[in-house]
Amino acid sequence: QVQLVESGGGLVQAGGSLRLSCAASGRTFSRDVMGWFRQAPGKEREFVATLTWSRGIIYYADYADSVKGRFTISRDNAKNTVSLQMNSLKLEDTAVYYCAAGTGRTTMTYWGQGTQVTVSS
Repeated sequence: QVQLVESGGGLVQAGGSLRLSCAASGRTFSRDVMGWFRQAPGKEREFVATLTWSRGIIYYADYADSVKGRFTISRDNAKNTVSLQMNSLKLEDTAVYYCAAGTGRTTMTYWGQGTQVTVSS
C-alpha cells in the first residue's frame, strides 16, 4: 500500500521558518515527480513546488512564483523522502500543505493527508 505521510507543520510567526517532510512508503519514487501543494481556507488547492527527474541524471525544481526565493524543495531517494524548507514565511502561506507524487504537476497520483502550517503576525 502506497502512503505519503507529511510532518513538520505547526505555528510560526511571520518571517520565521519551518521544514516539512514527507515520507513515502509502499514503493520507490526516485523516477516520479514529487512535490508540495497547499490549500488555504476557502481556496482551491494550489501548486507550491515540484522536483522532476530529468535525463536520468538530475532533478530540476519548479516553484510557484509566490514562494520563489523563500522555499526550497529537496529529496532523499535513499530514504524515500521529500522535504520543503520554508523561510521568510508570510501570513498568506497559511494553509494545509500536501505532499504528492506522480507523473507531473497536474497528474499527481498519490497524496498525503496534509499538515497544517499557520503563520501568525
